[in-house]
Amino acid sequence: MFSLSLPWWEFMARGAIVYVCILFLVRLSGKRTVGEFTPFDLVVVILIGESTQGAMTGGDESVLGAPIVAATLIALNMALGFLSARSKTVDRLLEGEPVLLVREGTVLQRALRANNLPPSDLEEAVRKAGLSSVEDVALGVLETNGEITIVPKTRQA
Repeated sequence: MFSLSLPWWEFMARGAIVYVCILFLVRLSGKRTVGEFTPFDLVVVILIGESTQGAMTGGDESVLGAPIVAATLIALNMALGFLSARSKTVDRLLEGEPVLLVREGTVLQRALRANNLPPSDLEEAVRKAGLSSVEDVALGVLETNGEITIVPKTRQA
């Protein structure tokens, strides 16, 4: 129950390798906040957890293996948060940069496609900003957290 089938450091190495790989893959998948997950996104997250569990523990079922991996993952997450808060380069690598989607009422279709963003998501953000159409938008920006910020055109009297 308490005896490990692998050396303690191997749990840490396995956890770190899987963490970095998953972080890279999630970063590649695009900008979408957890609250905006589709059912398909949720299924993918569950399956990723299931598929990587064995890789992190190496088949170990001891009581100590899982806490070692969990502590490694939490420590890596804290370290990346620390580095991200202190380095613009690390922050840009981990979080990305905002993407301009609309400029002066013109939708930048290439930006929508590059970020796998359906036009309906942009239209929803425009409505949430209290505007009736994209022509009323001065700037539309896909933020690093997956939200779309809409800046309305100023009305001139």
